[in-house]
Parts: sequence; C-alpha cells; structure tokens
Amino acid sequence: MESQNPWWMKEPDDIYEEWRASKIKWTPEIIDKISTEKFALYFLIGARQVGKTTALKIFIHRLLKSGWDPKSIFYYSCDEIIDYRELGELLDSYFSARRELGIKKSVIILDEITFVEDWWRSIKSRIDKRVLKNDVVLVTGSASIDLLKQKELFPGRRGEGKDLILHPLSFGEYTEIFGGLELKKTRLNDLDGVTNCVNANRIFSEKLLELFTKYLKTGGFPIPSIEFFEKGRVTTRTLKIYLDWLRGDWRKTGRSDRYMKEIIAFILKARVQPVSWLGIARDTSLNSPHTAQSYVETLENLFVVRALNIISPDFKILYRKNKKIHITDPSIYQAFGAYTGAQILDETIVESIVVSHLSRVSNVFFWRNTSEVDSVCIINDKQIGFEVKWGYKSGKKPKHLDRIFLLDKKEIPVFLASVRWQ
Repeated sequence: MESQNPWWMKEPDDIYEEWRASKIKWTPEIIDKISTEKFALYFLIGARQVGKTTALKIFIHRLLKSGWDPKSIFYYSCDEIIDYRELGELLDSYFSARRELGIKKSVIILDEITFVEDWWRSIKSRIDKRVLKNDVVLVTGSASIDLLKQKELFPGRRGEGKDLILHPLSFGEYTEIFGGLELKKTRLNDLDGVTNCVNANRIFSEKLLELFTKYLKTGGFPIPSIEFFEKGRVTTRTLKIYLDWLRGDWRKTGRSDRYMKEIIAFILKARVQPVSWLGIARDTSLNSPHTAQSYVETLENLFVVRALNIISPDFKILYRKNKKIHITDPSIYQAFGAYTGAQILDETIVESIVVSHLSRVSNVFFWRNTSEVDSVCIINDKQIGFEVKWGYKSGKKPKHLDRIFLLDKKEIPVFLASVRWQ
C-alpha cells in the first residue's frame, strides 16, 4: 500500500516527477472540477494512456502543497485486484490506520477500477455505513459503458460527485501547447460565434495547417504528442505500448485477439463507409452479426471507436440501418495500422478527427440517401451538418439540414481550433 503512496514517507512520486521534469507538460482542466469541500463520489473515465493517472497525481500534489496531511490522501491502482472482497479488505486496512492517526477526512482515489468484479459493492456498503461520510472518493476506469452503468447503483449516494471524462488533447489544446497560439474560441452551440471565430483565426491558417499535419501523426495522447515534438516521429515502441494496453483490456472482457484483429482490419478497410453487422460477420470469422456488434461495442466502450447512426430528416434515429465506424484518435489509427498491416488514408483520419471532436459536445449522426453528409449534430433543436473534404469528394448535399459547415483542407484546422471542445 505504501509503495503506491510515496508521499506518506516523503519520497518522490515517479509519475509526478516525470511530468514535472518534462519539457512539454500541461495540467488537464478536469482536475479543477474536483471539489474536496464535502462528501463526493466522482467517476473519472477516459481511454488507456490518455493521462488519467498523471492528472490524478498532479491533483494529489496540489492538495499536498495546500497543506493536506499526506496520510489523508490514499491512492491505489486496482489493476491487480480481483474482486470487491479484496478491495474491501484494502479499504478497511487504510481506514484502520487512519483511525489510529486521527484522520477525519480523506481523499481516496481508486484508479482503473473497471475490471474489479463487483467493485461497487465495497464502495456502496461503506457509504451506507457512513464510513465515507466526510471523504472524497474518485474511481477511474478506461471502460466507459461499464463504469457509467454502475453509477446507477449509487442513487442518492454520490454527494457532490460528478461524472468526468478525460479526452485526448483536442486540436485547439494541441495548438496552444505545441504551437503557442492563443485563439478566439466559442462553444459549438453558438453557430454564428463559431463563424466569427473562424474568420478571426483564419490569419493563422498556415500555422494551423502545419500543426494539424503533426496532429494527424500523433493525435491528442500525451506520449506520442511529446515524442513527436522531441524526436520528430512516433516510435514503433510507443504504438506497441498503446496496443498492448488495449489488448489487455479487451481480453479482460473475454474478447479473442484473433477475432478482434479481424474486426479492426475490417473497420480500417471500410474507411468510414457505412457498414452493417451482417456485413462485418460475412467478411470475418465471427459468422454472427450479434457477435460482430458485441466486438465493436467493446471497442466503443474502451474509447477506441465511435459508431454513428443515420438520423432522418424528421429526427428519427435509424438504429437498424448501416453504421459509420470511426476510430477516435490518429495515434490509435497508427497503432491499428501497424497491427493489421492495413493502409490508412489521411482523409479517413481527418473525417474521424472531426467526428471525435464533435462527439465531445454533441451526439453525432450522419445522413445518407440520395444525398449525403459526413456528420450531423442536433444543435439548438436543429440538424446541423459538417462535411469534410480533405481530398476529392463529390456528391449531392441534403436540403433538409438547417445549416452545413463545409470543411476543406484549409478550413478544418481553423474550425477545430476555434471551438471549445469541453
């Protein structure tokens, strides 16, 4: 226990020190949303290697600098904990120690709790027994659907707690950190404001396109972004680290490496064209459309892909129609390309980048019939289209959309850098 809490012995924390020593570093805004005033149960979710643990260590050291008793801050990575009984024993061991030390209030951080069997039972029972009545509890996971489903098991038991999502760096954040640009920004629901910000920021078009070309290689994950900045490339070793983490997570859900590799290869080959569960099953060894769907949903749960449904002009979501499956970050595209040997086109990655950004602040759909549009969002009760044109693209555009943003090679970086994607 003490090895994961080096501040108890006034020893350095390797993860925090590595962040502090980095030439390029940033503090995720998400930790500003964590309050320690009253009892709270927070859920923090995000992809593997997106920086959740580093963010938590920054948060811990911020508390230490503000005067918190080091032993009132308890951190534990749950990767090797099997079930709720083992987790309960761990917590009770800490509670016993803090009673002896006279600690009345703690910040308790349980990192990567998702795959601990029935973990919620150990937390819920201690909330009900009021063992945690003064504490702030943060549980984190990289399997979003599982963790957010389990929050429903805590009705009226979360105090001031919230759901927090840590995304990879948006392109706007990337331009600030790696380009030193401070741009005019607004929220996506202010459509006229978005147009005004794009017009104001267009004077930086060349610089933004240069940065976006790099973002196409690195995405928003910390390690490849920093590595590219320092070395001019993302190493095979880094891509393998990401892939190994993901393989470990989907194995924990009972998914086969062989079948998952076939699914990923199919997604890459489709190049964000609409596909059906039956089509995936026929083109792989899975045979069953339901099994194909479950594998894609596992990838979606791990923040790896985003599956879009068609939305009709009358706002009906057509769940039974074909889906467009996007990979959520360029670095994952690169890792999966190396894993499967598939060729990946820049225009595919670019369209997925736009979808990934839009999905942070809105539900995203698409439309395809006699006309087509890449992405459709419902903003201010209206359907707004976003059409990406990186390479050659032709086609009739739908008339039922209230407004369409046409994003070409020069406009995409400016648009992405002009919106607050929080």
